[in-house]
Amino acid sequence: MMVDMVFLPSFTDVDSEREVVLEEIAMVEDTPHDLVHDFAAEAVFGTHPLGRPVIGRADVISSVSRRALSAYHRRAYSAEQIVLAAAGNLRHERLVALLEERRNGASAGGGLPTRKSIRRTPRPGLRFQSKETEQYHVCLSAPGIARMDERRFAASILDAIVGGSASSRLFQEIREKRGMAYSVYTYSSQYADAGQIGLYVGTREENLSTCLEIAVAELADVAAGNVRRDELERAKENLKGRLLLSLESTSNRMTRLGKATITGTPLLSPEEIVRRLETVSGDEVAELADELLAPARLSAAGIGPDESRFRDAVARVNPALLSRAA
Repeated sequence: MMVDMVFLPSFTDVDSEREVVLEEIAMVEDTPHDLVHDFAAEAVFGTHPLGRPVIGRADVISSVSRRALSAYHRRAYSAEQIVLAAAGNLRHERLVALLEERRNGASAGGGLPTRKSIRRTPRPGLRFQSKETEQYHVCLSAPGIARMDERRFAASILDAIVGGSASSRLFQEIREKRGMAYSVYTYSSQYADAGQIGLYVGTREENLSTCLEIAVAELADVAAGNVRRDELERAKENLKGRLLLSLESTSNRMTRLGKATITGTPLLSPEEIVRRLETVSGDEVAELADELLAPARLSAAGIGPDESRFRDAVARVNPALLSRAA
């Protein structure tokens, strides 16, 4: 069934599925803490495809035809571009044989166009959507590192220290000590030749400027080299624990295999990943924070009732953003 779905779809349910996707887009539009991440990607990457929402736009989804979908399928879902990943109680040879028996001589297809690489670091951008929400939903983000960058282990630890767990700096300073936000965290994405790193906070209007100031102050403190030994070790233990827990899931093991294969990244053993994490020093984390999260590199995206309030808060973080957006 899976092979038929991938190689021989009938496209008989295009219109009904189109409506499902349109409803999903509408659901995202009504979920500002999700939607703001689309604006953040656009603020960082501009018109590059990485700046587009993954789910698509309603006007495009509404107009795409069955013929266009079929043509795209012939190019994209060709045998040499598809990865089969599996984990569990199985034998590799039997799995391959089952696929070959059912592939029905799928054609090679024409392939997809060469991806558009990022040739230069994008300039920081500013995006805002006015919406009658109780909170302001804000992302400060910047270009990150590519998935093959050797500093990706330091980047994981930086994320864990700043906002990746309940013991992280932003969670402790903004939520636990001051009660200014329920949700505050950092995030990162790594692509073939680029990446994105950033933080999210959802807070009321009277706390917005203070939250952003605290966030930037904590980033600056880490970048200045003030990475405490205890928080470095706690971040490493957190990451190691999450890694080992993830391996308890067969689904996660399958996804790990498929992701490494399709992206061409080395499939490191858990022991090697732990070793790489252990060798990261506080100085490496600080150096990466200084390079990636300097205020002048930060883009800002927000959703809330009053754009002027948002711009006033951003002015305390990266005043140059306002002059470029004017």
